[in-house]
Formats: sequence, structure tokens, C-alpha cells
Amino acid sequence: MSEERVLIVGGRIENVRKAKEAGLGVVLLQRPDEFTDAHAALVDAALLVDWTDWSVVGPLVAAAHRTLGFGSVVTTTEAGAEPAGRINDLLGLGGVSYEVTRLLRDKLSMRRHLAAVAPSISVAAAEVDDRASLEQFGAHHGYPFIVKPVDGVGSLGVRLVESAGCTAEVWEEITRLRGSDHRFSRLFPLGRFLMEEYVPGPELSVEAFTFAGRHVVVALTEKLTYGNFVERGHVVPARVSPADEAAVVACVTTLLDAIGVVSGPSHTEVRLSDGGPRVIESHNRPGGDRIRDLVEESTGFDIERYAVVWQSGALPALAERPPVLRSAATRFLVADPGTVTAVEGLAEARATAGVVTVDVAVEPGEEVRPLRSSWDRVGQVVAVAGDPDAAVAACEKAAAAVGIVTVPGDDEGGEGRRSGAADQAG
Repeated sequence: MSEERVLIVGGRIENVRKAKEAGLGVVLLQRPDEFTDAHAALVDAALLVDWTDWSVVGPLVAAAHRTLGFGSVVTTTEAGAEPAGRINDLLGLGGVSYEVTRLLRDKLSMRRHLAAVAPSISVAAAEVDDRASLEQFGAHHGYPFIVKPVDGVGSLGVRLVESAGCTAEVWEEITRLRGSDHRFSRLFPLGRFLMEEYVPGPELSVEAFTFAGRHVVVALTEKLTYGNFVERGHVVPARVSPADEAAVVACVTTLLDAIGVVSGPSHTEVRLSDGGPRVIESHNRPGGDRIRDLVEESTGFDIERYAVVWQSGALPALAERPPVLRSAATRFLVADPGTVTAVEGLAEARATAGVVTVDVAVEPGEEVRPLRSSWDRVGQVVAVAGDPDAAVAACEKAAAAVGIVTVPGDDEGGEGRRSGAADQAG
């Protein structure tokens, strides 16, 4: 094996490739059903187990550490953050602790912590106990307000409570969602819900990397959403004023210090309110939705490579924020619910000037679900250009060329319908 080794928890095979390219030995902690021949050809050793079960993972990793001697543990996944934190604590590897990963994962705990140490960047929040608690929160903090899962992903279960008249419907939906099955219910079960003040204003995400306690913001990403808060697109760099950008950077730096992030990547969602930036949520991993690719296209900084390699000492720390070289944007494809009968316009979309990628995730015969979470989107376009407006325009043009034809279920009736990413939804 290589002299320096890293333990990678879950994640894309690109994690392994990038670690190997940096000259590291890789020990992979992965679920058996997600371990492929491609993994086997790259890794030095594999621990094939359900890595969310700490009663199994703890003893196994401790034994593997004695034998294999890996010097760091990393993950680029949301579900892998807590196991990685536990491993850091168990073996004294110096990365982000379990306590910090829990604060970031448990949105209500994060709100309570910020209320105590950094209230200026947060908002009021409380746990949903029953319908009466919804009414009480609205009476005290005003309408509208947000309801969302304490431990949720993909915008599933996020609701805007617009008035007291909505509380019965919202409580009914919470009751239905609790314990319900969804695509990632084993990793992210829907149980507890929280209420928090709604923050109007533009929404951004901030991609940062922390080097031994020093935070470097590498990019600000502008976020576009549908009416139900599911992301419809992103653009890097965000179209904000220098003053707003400086305020957002200060807000995120305050957050990372307050939470205790000491190393590695972070992805923080912020809204620009009239009173300044307010944190929505944060994660100690690179952003999803291919934001990592937008950042690399725009700045040349590969946050995924740094996430898996830097702690091992094989890459230098950034002295400052990388300069913007060009703009990059993405737009998601959506379609009307039903059975896919045709996918049209891909060649035209891919020929659009500036387009880097056009991916479609459905084929004829597959089902499209109503757009209730990020998992219900059916594809993605990525484009680059000299400025953000041009990058967004290239995405819009390519997305409009793609048509996903669906036939509704028997109970809905109707003819086949052609729709693409430019359609509104939510």
C-alpha cells in the first residue's frame, strides 16, 4: 500500500479516483450493494458494511486502523458526515468532530446553538409538537413561516405556512410524512419537524474550505427555486453587490466559527434579508446539485479533490479565495407526472453554445413523479460563459430544447404531454 492512507466513507467513485491520483492509499468504508468492480480495481482495502450502524462500524474501523494505519477520514456525503465525525473522535484523527456534525445535521439543534452564540445570523425556531404548536408559533412570530424536517434533505417536506388557516392542512401533511417511505428514508427518516421564521430575499449558497481553523470562501452560488423550495438552478458567481457579498462572507465565517468547523469543505445556505444575511442551514461537505462542478468550472478549484486529499497533506492550503475565471450555471429538467414515452431535443440542447453537459435521468417506460423534492427532477443542464447572465441564458436555451413526453396515469386521462426544464412547477 501507499505510505499515506485515507479512509473514505461512502460517496462517489470519483472520491477514490482523486485520492489515488494524489498518491494516497485508499481504505473505503462502503455498503456492500454499492461496491463495484471499479471500486475493487482502485482501493487498497474495503470495509463492506452498513456504515450508518455505529455498533458495527466502531469496532471494525478501530481494528482496521491498527492494521492499515490510515491517517485521516473523509466523506463528501451528507449521511457519511456523522460516521466520519465518530471515527475522528474514536481515533483522534483531528478532523471535524461528531458533535459538530450533529449540530449541522440536526437543524433544530443548530438553531438553538446559534440562538445562544450567534443570534444575529439566525432566526427563531421551535419544534412542531402538534397543530396547536403551529398556531402558537405563527401567533408569536408572525406569518408566513417555514416548516421542515429536522433531519431532511432534498427539500422534501418543506412547507410555507402562510396563515393560521393553513395549519390544519400542514399538520395533516406532517402526520402523513412522519415515518413515510421515500427514496432515502433509510438514511434520512422523516420524524421530527421544526418551525422557523421565514426569511424573504435572494437565496445563496456559500462554498468554503477550512484549513486548520482558517475559513476560505471559494465561491458564492446564486440559487433559483420553484414555489415549493425545490432547486430549479444555480449560477456561479452569484449576482450580488460587493457589499452584500462581503456581508455574506462575514456571516458564513461567523457560522463556521460558532459551530466549530475546523477543517474540510462546507456548504452553507443563506438568505439576504433586509436586515442582513441569515443562515438557513449548513453542511460539512461539498454542495450537491453539481455545485462542486460549477465551482470548478468557474474558478478552477476542485473542492471534491481537496475534501478527500487535503487532510492527508498532499495538497497545499489556499492562501486566499481563488479568482473567478468565468461563469457557470445549471438548470434542472422537470416533466409532467406520468409514464415517459419519448425524450426529444437532446442533440439540439447539446449543440447550444457554452453547454458542457446535458443529462437526462429518465427513459421511455419510466415514471415521472410529481415535483415534491429534488429527487423528482429528471435531468440537468450545465453551461459556461463569460458572465452569469450569459451562462444562465445558455442553460435556459438548452433546457427549452429538451422535451420529456409523458402520458398520465389512467385515473388522470389526457393526451401525452411534452415538457422541459423551462416549464414552471411546484
